[in-house]
Amino acid sequence: MEIKYKIWIEKDGKVVFGKGRDDILKAIDKHRSLNAAAKKLEMSYRAAWGRLKASEQRMGMKLVETSTREKSMQLTPQARGIIDRFEKLEKDVEKLLRETEQEFQKLIR
Repeated sequence: MEIKYKIWIEKDGKVVFGKGRDDILKAIDKHRSLNAAAKKLEMSYRAAWGRLKASEQRMGMKLVETSTREKSMQLTPQARGIIDRFEKLEKDVEKLLRETEQEFQKLIR
């Protein structure tokens, strides 16, 4: 038996952040490019750009900064904070669900 879940954050009924956007930001951080990040995630540049811009608009903050001199992209401190907090949320929920799963397994054989 296994409890399944998916977490995302909404504002006014629209997605602000979730696993997909977390993956996009981490890939940008690793590859320093939205184009490279999109390729790594096997998604179109347009889809990745759209999700990134939608999140920035809905949060009212920049998540990435671009350096024209270096022709690279990096995460803002705010984006790093959001990633860290989202990952902690996921770990906390996973721990709670594993504990609850064990309780259910004792009740349901």
